Amino acid sequence: MRNFNKYIRPFIKQYKWFMLATVFLGFLTFLTASMLTFTSGFLITRAAEAPYNILMLYVPIVLVRAFGIARPVVRYMERLVGHNTVLKILADMRVRLYDALEPQALFIRSRFQTGDLVGTLADDIEHLQDAYIRTIFPTIVALFLFVFSVTSLAIFDPFFALWIAVCLAVIIVVYPLLSLYFLKKRQIQVKEKRNRLYKMFTDAVLGISDWMISGNKERFIFQFMKESRETNKIEKKLADWNHARTFQLQVISGLILIFVGIWAGFEALEGEILPAYIASFTLVTLPILEGLIPVSNAIEKIPAYQESLERLENIDQYNGTQGVVGSFEIATNPVIYFEHVDYTYGSNKEPALKNINLTIRPGEKVALLGKSGAGKSTLLQLLIGAMKPDNGTVKIGDLSASRYGEQIYEVISVLNQKPYLFATTVENNIRLGNQEATREEIEDVIRQVKLDQYIHSLPKGLDTQMEESGQRFSGGERQRIALARILLKNTPIVVLDEPTVGLDPLTERDLLDTIFKTLEGKTVILITHHLMGMEKMDQIVFLDNGAISMHGNHRSLLKENERYRKLYRLDLGEI
Repeated sequence: MRNFNKYIRPFIKQYKWFMLATVFLGFLTFLTASMLTFTSGFLITRAAEAPYNILMLYVPIVLVRAFGIARPVVRYMERLVGHNTVLKILADMRVRLYDALEPQALFIRSRFQTGDLVGTLADDIEHLQDAYIRTIFPTIVALFLFVFSVTSLAIFDPFFALWIAVCLAVIIVVYPLLSLYFLKKRQIQVKEKRNRLYKMFTDAVLGISDWMISGNKERFIFQFMKESRETNKIEKKLADWNHARTFQLQVISGLILIFVGIWAGFEALEGEILPAYIASFTLVTLPILEGLIPVSNAIEKIPAYQESLERLENIDQYNGTQGVVGSFEIATNPVIYFEHVDYTYGSNKEPALKNINLTIRPGEKVALLGKSGAGKSTLLQLLIGAMKPDNGTVKIGDLSASRYGEQIYEVISVLNQKPYLFATTVENNIRLGNQEATREEIEDVIRQVKLDQYIHSLPKGLDTQMEESGQRFSGGERQRIALARILLKNTPIVVLDEPTVGLDPLTERDLLDTIFKTLEGKTVILITHHLMGMEKMDQIVFLDNGAISMHGNHRSLLKENERYRKLYRLDLGEI
């Protein structure tokens, strides 16, 4: 309900007149269709009676032509107004999403998986247009049709109108609720599996060379096809239900048509209506049923909309409006506190972090080490406010990390394993750190990261195009460009998340030397798997199964900890 109030209701309020016009035109579409069949039935019957004067047929002929022209015109206007309204809403939602993502450009890889973003951009927002076009508008129009039909019939026979109301309620109440009950789980499963396929596909595209080199191509294809088949099975079950439901609703519609025909015949026998109206009352049922049947399909999609809204909320929740209490001055050299921090993912039994206590003072260089799954990435997520601890506190200065909101970007920068570089110029990629930076400031940071000579050797210098994902440059060069971006951002805290993965030892050591030199005076948190450069760190923290197993500086650990000595010698290749 919260997501509905946040993403649906505001747009309903903003575009209420357009939506009311859409609903009115939708109702008018079925009304003109009903009047077309009504007058057509009357015209056919009157013509069969061979009236003594042809003038008796002129009025129904004119009405048939008028309603026949009016129906497609009104339908076109309804589609025009409705789609125009929905496109305006989608445009607003896209702008809102981009506004939420743009400030996080340096954090995107830390907070979101590419597949999540692709799924949201390609599926969720587009899917939400169906909430209006295929659910909200048709349902409201159907309710108006239901009330109008029953009320109109009650003028002739209240008891029969009550019976028809019960029959029509089966179509617009019973079947939609049954569809919602039986299909809710499968709708959500389809959305989740499509999301997983997005992730698998983007992982495959981004890491296709690794798949090929490792010889795991067949394993990936097998897994991808397995997921696809499972998704197709669920979609087939949904399609089978839709076919069965459509058939059942058509049978019920046929019975209602027969009921109305029989009732009209008896009414004519009793002299309540003219015999010419038997066909009119029978045929008018068809367009009314046509407007009511889609409600089942409309209501069953609500769980899918909810899942899309939740995923959109997961991305949008960091747009600076969540958890920020007023404005505050950003501390220039904040202390970082992890105090008795616990965190567990979802329904997992084992916690990802257990009783973490750590203090990082301004200007310190701290290394977080541990094998995959030890809890390093979880610690980073808590630090940048992407998650809140289950127990304990994570504070930056005097404020909880999760309460910084968008202002966290003024405090922390992150250099990832594979920083994303956009398909634009080198200058534009660096300027992402500070849109107000001058050309001289950009020249200064590329000099600090030792890229000035190489960039100026290129024909277009800073105006050189990066190409997609920065593929024109080597891994070390891409990291230096990302480092220049961070220097331009000039935050007091910098997180280095495996920045040297995939680099050869010489390039790795040279890059680390550059990083430590350029970030002198800043608080640096290095997340890594191995021990190169540990002699430059003020604190070394080993995580093992979510807990701190070793803590100290390089000299003290080398002197006092046998396990650290072995790991260090192993990392140097001495054993």
